[in-house]
Amino acid sequence: MENLRKKNQVLDKDKGASEKRILTGMFRDRESTERAYNTLNEKGYSKEEINLIMSKETRKKDYSDTSTEETEIGTKAAEHAGKGSAIGGTVGAIVGVIAAIGTSVVIPGLGFIIAGPLAAGFVGAGAGGIAGGVIGALVGSGIPEARAKLYESGVKEGNVVITVTPKNEEDAKYLENNWKTNQGEEVHW
Repeated sequence: MENLRKKNQVLDKDKGASEKRILTGMFRDRESTERAYNTLNEKGYSKEEINLIMSKETRKKDYSDTSTEETEIGTKAAEHAGKGSAIGGTVGAIVGVIAAIGTSVVIPGLGFIIAGPLAAGFVGAGAGGIAGGVIGALVGSGIPEARAKLYESGVKEGNVVITVTPKNEEDAKYLENNWKTNQGEEVHW
């Protein structure tokens, strides 16, 4: 993972000003993840603008609630997304960040959950989109491949990745600083 971190430092220096900029960060625990998410809410970002990636294990360990009822939605989309995947929506309250995000896609084989606009992309892309996995989804959203690999590795280790496209440079700088201050790792814009 250290080699991937070094590549990411170079990528930050090479980032062109004309490119669509995405703020990304990785968080090791529920508290730091929720602080990052709450900061986005305070700045006016909606669940439709925020992506969250975690493992099924992390969701079960840190974000499960026995009072939560999950339902299957988008039956046709699920059929096209490939065996073993599920597109879940929530009814009622789910603890923490997952409740705020809503719709999610489970990536078969990896056991990753993607919630937010990236999940909608998987539904639209069907099995072809799923085959690219988390790395493909992140790269497709504008994140360099080396950074996407680092995030995938982090998610496998139990971290949560949050991504958002800042509305302006002021927001980006504020959020980047806030995430770093609140235990965000590999925070890049």
